[in-house]
Amino acid sequence: MWKNIASTFLTLAIFLLIAVAVVVAWGKSQYNSAGPAQVAQCVQVARGASLSAVSKTLEEQGAISSAYIFRAGADAAGKSRDLKFGSYLVPPGASMSDIVGVITAGGPSTCGTEVIYRVGVRADSVVLRDINPETGAYEERVKYDPATEDRPDAIAQAEEQPDARLRVAVAEGVTSWQVVEALKRADFLAGDVNDVPAEGTLAPDSYEVAKGADRATLLAEMETRQAAILQAAWDARPFGLPYQSPEEALIMASIVEKETGVPDERGQVASVFVNRLESGMRLETDPTVIYGVTEGRGVLNRGLRRSELQRRTDWNTYQIDGLPKTPIANPGRAAIEAALNPAETDFIFFVADGTGGHQFSRTLEEHNAAVARWREIEAQQQQGAGSGG
Repeated sequence: MWKNIASTFLTLAIFLLIAVAVVVAWGKSQYNSAGPAQVAQCVQVARGASLSAVSKTLEEQGAISSAYIFRAGADAAGKSRDLKFGSYLVPPGASMSDIVGVITAGGPSTCGTEVIYRVGVRADSVVLRDINPETGAYEERVKYDPATEDRPDAIAQAEEQPDARLRVAVAEGVTSWQVVEALKRADFLAGDVNDVPAEGTLAPDSYEVAKGADRATLLAEMETRQAAILQAAWDARPFGLPYQSPEEALIMASIVEKETGVPDERGQVASVFVNRLESGMRLETDPTVIYGVTEGRGVLNRGLRRSELQRRTDWNTYQIDGLPKTPIANPGRAAIEAALNPAETDFIFFVADGTGGHQFSRTLEEHNAAVARWREIEAQQQQGAGSGG
C-alpha cells in the first residue's frame, strides 16, 4: 500500500513540476512577447509609486495583458524596486520586458506635456507641445514670444502640471547676454543672475529643468558642459594649429559658428581662417565687426556702415591682426570641433553663392569672380522682390 501511495505522490509531484514549468514558460513568453497596445502609450510613474500601482494602471490602459505577470517578471529581473519617477513614451506593441526597462532606466521624461523655452539668435519663443498618442510624436499646441507677448494661460497651466517636462533649448551662436536675458524671462525658473558669463563659455544644448530651478545653477551647468566639450576637442586636436590655448580655439569656433549655418561647410570655413592666420593675413570677417558694435547685446538688424568697418575695436578683424579679444558668440560642439579639426585646403577666401552656402577660392582672382557672380544673384533677387512676385 505504501508503495502505491509513494508512487502516486511521485507521479503527482512530477505532474505539478511539469505544470509549474509550463506556467513559468508561458509567463516568460507573455512577459517578453509583443504587448497589446495598438498605439503609443504615455506611462506615468508618480513619485514614490509602487510597482503594484503602476502595473494596475498599465493593465487598465491596455499597455499590458497581466499586472501579475508584469510584477513577477520585474521581480525575477531584480528591477521591482528600481522605478524612476517620470513620464515615458511606450511604443505600440512594447513587451512587458521593454516597459520595465523603460520605467526603471529613468532619464528625461519622453512624453506628456512639454514646455520648451527656445533661446534663439534673433528671437526667443516658448512652445507648448503634447504627444499625439496615435503617432507617438510631439505636436505644437501654443507658441509665443516672451519678449513681446504675455504668457498664454495654456502655458501657465502646463507649467503647473507635476509631470510637465520643462526644457531650455539654447541655439548655437547666441551670445551670453542673450542667454541671461532669456532666462530672466523664463517664468518657470527662479533666482537672480548677477553677472553675464564670459562670452563663448555656455554650451548650446537642451537642458531639462524642474519648476523653480535656479537660473545661476543652470548657467553653471551650461559652463560645465562647454568646458568639457572644449577640453575634449583640444585634447584630440592635430599638431600644428595656430592656437596657443583652448581659449583661442574657442574664439575661432565662435567665428566659424557665425559665418555659416551649413554643417558641411564648417571645416572649410575654419580652414580659411586658419590659413589666413598662418599666412599673416587679417581675418576680415563681418561678424567680428558686428560684435564690436553690439558687444553681444542683441542683433544689429542692418548692414554694417563704412565707419563701423573702419573703426578700430578689440573685435574688428579688418583693423586688428590675429584673433579678436574674446569669442563673439557661444559656439556649438560642431563649430568647436571644426575649429580644432579644420579641413586641409588652400582656400583663403569665401563668399555667398546664392544657395545658402559659400563659394571658396584660393586666389584673389577666383574670389573676385565669385563676388561678381554673387552681386549678379543679389541684383536678380532684389529685382524679383521689387516686382511684387
